[in-house]
Amino acid sequence: MTAETGSYQFLDATAPRRGGVTQSVTEQLRRAIVTLELKPGEVLDKGAICDRLGVSRFPVSEALARLQADGLVDILPQRGSVVSLVRMADVTEYMLIRKALECEAVRVLIGHHTEALIEDLRANLVAQRRAVERDDREGFHARDLAFHDLLFASMRFSKIKAAIEGARANLDRARRLIITPRRLAFSSNEHQAVFDAILANDAVRATAAMRAHIDSVMGELFDFAHHRPELFADGGDYAAALRHDFPFG
Repeated sequence: MTAETGSYQFLDATAPRRGGVTQSVTEQLRRAIVTLELKPGEVLDKGAICDRLGVSRFPVSEALARLQADGLVDILPQRGSVVSLVRMADVTEYMLIRKALECEAVRVLIGHHTEALIEDLRANLVAQRRAVERDDREGFHARDLAFHDLLFASMRFSKIKAAIEGARANLDRARRLIITPRRLAFSSNEHQAVFDAILANDAVRATAAMRAHIDSVMGELFDFAHHRPELFADGGDYAAALRHDFPFG
């Protein structure tokens, strides 16, 4: 996949630079990669990025090095930098970690939730349904993340939340590839099932609902990787090898 080099209009030249120029450039490029404005396999034109953001080459080079460490950019000798392809092997591991942590967290939550949490979750689900009706994919994605964040915030499990946050960049990128009206509707219904089980104080049902939700998303990712292997470093082969073993318990 080649780059459409030029102005990089999705980068904000006027964004405030909290934490310094390098941090600002890193955050902007990270956001563009995660939201797929910079697509897997796309060549990055360092000079054009410098021109758009009005910065020297040093902070851009440093930002790309940071993003390489996060697995979002590949820096190739004599070829420059490209947005990394999504690795299904990594996504699968992250999703398994997330499933284990979130299912257990929901189980622990049952019987200890507050009325304030119930109201916040209910309002979030209403906003999700409205986003589904409008096919507001960005709006739904934000509320999807907020739904899960509400569960962890209520328990003050900062270490669990941090572990999930550490995997979120590549997970978000992969999940955005399958955002369709159908997926939005499915996720909204799956979140509703988790909420209904919490409301009923049914730990077994809540855990099963969370597991089913994460498995549903993962199943669609396997199918997408199988049909669009060019976006994945290991998509076609990996999906074919593991699809028959999924879900993994």
